[in-house]
Amino acid sequence: MTEPIVLDVHAHLIPVDEAGLANIADVSWSDASRVMTIDGHKVGIKTIYDPAALLKWMDSNQVEHAYVSAPPPAYRQQLQGEAASAWFRYLNDGLMRVCDAANGKLTALLHLPTEHPALAVDIVREAAARGHRFFAMPAGTGDNRTLGDPAFTPLWEALDNARSFVFFHPGECADGRLKSFYLTNLLGNPYESAVALAHLMFEGILDRYPGMTTCFAHGGGLLPMVAGRFQRGADTARPGLENAASPIAAHPNVYVDCICHSEAAAIHAEATFGADKVVFGSDWPFPMGIIEPAEQLAIFAPERRLAYVTTNPNLLKRKLSEE
Repeated sequence: MTEPIVLDVHAHLIPVDEAGLANIADVSWSDASRVMTIDGHKVGIKTIYDPAALLKWMDSNQVEHAYVSAPPPAYRQQLQGEAASAWFRYLNDGLMRVCDAANGKLTALLHLPTEHPALAVDIVREAAARGHRFFAMPAGTGDNRTLGDPAFTPLWEALDNARSFVFFHPGECADGRLKSFYLTNLLGNPYESAVALAHLMFEGILDRYPGMTTCFAHGGGLLPMVAGRFQRGADTARPGLENAASPIAAHPNVYVDCICHSEAAAIHAEATFGADKVVFGSDWPFPMGIIEPAEQLAIFAPERRLAYVTTNPNLLKRKLSEE
């Protein structure tokens, strides 16, 4: 693979500010081990705290620009009240600080806590007032609420008004049957993305807010495999779908990353979302991502690979620059 990668929409960092962490409960940083402990869980991938490591990886893999978001261990969806506000302020301020210092190579995707839609609205409005319109959010709420809940309407309105880019990433899947064989990630992550897309599509949210450009991790999860089934349910007016929006109508503002791990799955993503809507994502620095793009994308047809790493990202960047 010789093509440069114009844009990576899916890279992760956790900012480290020891002074700032002094006011954050249940999160600690060890200078000795270079590891953060979040709610009793040690997040042990050390490069996730190291912007220089990300920039070095980008240089060695010809990645020109990356959108950077917080990873699921930092979502902390159980937080309430001031604890939630303090943590997400810490997270977003840190992401902005890190990306602003990267000489134009990184863009911060500010974290929107879906479990607190009102707080997420405040984050969007404050960022938009400063001219920032790039965000990331979990695909789920951490409880039984869905992204189609009316409580999210002010958030979609704020994102739409700001002409925002929003990256959706799955959080923890609550199905206890997936605890074995790493299935919480292997199966739970794509399932969570499909659930999010189902609610956003059937509720017509993606149609009503065309100013919001969305991107979903991992090729849109399981959605490409069940898209025809969703459409059949809508066509036959299954219970609850009598007045639902068509799930597979063309959504010009919906993108997915190419982290499918097989060309066959990527072809399904293209057929569902559009051949021009699949863009490169790495999931750096996690091993389930495309962290060795030259080797991992070598199995793809050259024209498909070129579309993912160059053509489609250029179209997405042009679209965002024109809005």
